[in-house]
Amino acid sequence: MVASSNPTLDVTLVVLPDTSLMSLAATLDPLRGANRISGRPCYRWKVVSPDGSDPATSCGLVVKVDGALDPEARCDLLIVLAAFNVHRHAGQAFRRKLVAAARHAGHVGGIEAGPWVLALCGLLDGRVATTHWEDLEDFAAAFPEVRTVSDRWVMDGRFFTTGAAAPALDLLLELIRQRQGHALSLEVAGLYVYDGLTAGSQNQSPVALGRIASRDPRLAAAVRIMEAHLDEALGIGEIAERVGVSRRNLETAFRRLTGEAPGAFYLALRLNAARRLIVDTDIAIAEIAVRTGFSSLSSLSRSFKQRFAQSPTAARLGSPRRPFR
Repeated sequence: MVASSNPTLDVTLVVLPDTSLMSLAATLDPLRGANRISGRPCYRWKVVSPDGSDPATSCGLVVKVDGALDPEARCDLLIVLAAFNVHRHAGQAFRRKLVAAARHAGHVGGIEAGPWVLALCGLLDGRVATTHWEDLEDFAAAFPEVRTVSDRWVMDGRFFTTGAAAPALDLLLELIRQRQGHALSLEVAGLYVYDGLTAGSQNQSPVALGRIASRDPRLAAAVRIMEAHLDEALGIGEIAERVGVSRRNLETAFRRLTGEAPGAFYLALRLNAARRLIVDTDIAIAEIAVRTGFSSLSSLSRSFKQRFAQSPTAARLGSPRRPFR
């Protein structure tokens, strides 16, 4: 993935305010782990911000940085990390610096909402890219010149993009595997008791199905079908038929492993998706109802109030902030 004649790979991490702390850790700590286990400096890094100030992450914890992004500095890997309020934090002056810095980097990447920043700079034009699963549709609409896919992580030439923390960890473990070998990559994964090692080409999913998939693959397949059809609300009988089980068997499996009937589970997926869009975007609530499979705005409002004890409008107005990745 990243070839270098220098045994030590120089990495620059650009951390924007409101970045996810987990995504930062998943990107940075595997490099530390590789150095520790190998007993030599495989990776050397510096952490910078757009203007040199110490950014607060999305949980409020402040990250101490080494300074501001230097557009003339050379590095092997230039990685942009972002999560919320990207348009606020990635102004034109910073984007100009980032474009210049990208010219001096061997490879350039974006983590979570970092792909938004790269795309705003025009660096992903004509390339394949991904971003956090919540934003794939909006990302594709905002950047039609980018071929957006739902993969966990993507390499296209010298540019790479990922979803959130777990895909970032998978990408860094793959980097270590290619540079230092499979054994070291597995040992680094072992530091975090992490045995996912998921391929980049696998789709991102709103629901983590590791335990369910191992115990009942057909139930996991049913959940994937629900996730793919939030906008049309398939019947439970049709879902059962698609995965090759009877409706009764599917209902029994759902109750055994999730404690819910499949219809209730499906409704919860749709309502949670609706709430994310209501709180995190400016999309009209009537449009959100369509996107999440409700026949009308009133239908969404009734179900939403039953689940969240407030109306969709109240949820939007009461949100402490309106993040935009």
